[in-house]
Amino acid sequence: MNRIDEAVDLFENGHLCSQAVLSVFCEEFGLSKEDAFKIAACFGSGMRQAEVCGACTGALMAIGLKYGEDKNVCNELSEKFFAEFKKENKSFICRDLLGCDISTPEGVKYALDNNLFRKICPEMVASAVKITEKILED
Repeated sequence: MNRIDEAVDLFENGHLCSQAVLSVFCEEFGLSKEDAFKIAACFGSGMRQAEVCGACTGALMAIGLKYGEDKNVCNELSEKFFAEFKKENKSFICRDLLGCDISTPEGVKYALDNNLFRKICPEMVASAVKITEKILED
């Protein structure tokens, strides 16, 4: 199974978007999946505030695992990641991607009623993994 399929599978089977993305890269850089799941546990749903998509925060954590000792490189690669993600998805803000504010009970209800977590979020997970793979290979 490739990373994209693995991350989408993890997300569709109960892990947060942030956990799914970070976990498919973590072992390559010396972090166990169990620890990756713990570290990324508070970053889903746009850090619980419908802000930066959790798939993006998981991706940035993965990039940090490889390049975290060099702040300038991390800054450059973070900007590159966000530019590419926004180009592909029109935004990197959770509420914009979903079309509702899941930091509110009404927004969560709307997302659930319209199956947005199953329609949109797996695409964001796949996009984040694809972009991260490209960045880590360069």
